[in-house]
Amino acid sequence: MSTVHRTIVRPVVTEKSSAAYQSRGEYTFEVASGANKNAIRTAIESLFGVKVTGVWTSNRRGKARRVGTTTGRRPHWKKAIVTLQEGDTIEIFEG
Repeated sequence: MSTVHRTIVRPVVTEKSSAAYQSRGEYTFEVASGANKNAIRTAIESLFGVKVTGVWTSNRRGKARRVGTTTGRRPHWKKAIVTLQEGDTIEIFEG
């Protein structure tokens, strides 16, 4: 990936991800589909100034949606779950 802003698309803030970072310190992000674990680690560390200890990735399939009489599909996306060093936090999730 060329830049860190293209690697990290957005943070995923849901009820399940909120419980994960409060109890285990795991933060969830939507990332570019071509990003690998090393690129994700580098992007998180440079954007937020934290130390990453683990990265898990998964490809999420887009859901089939019915729009009127036709069916469509939401886009596929890649999810990354990041664990930080003890004591590090990311302010986006805390607020």
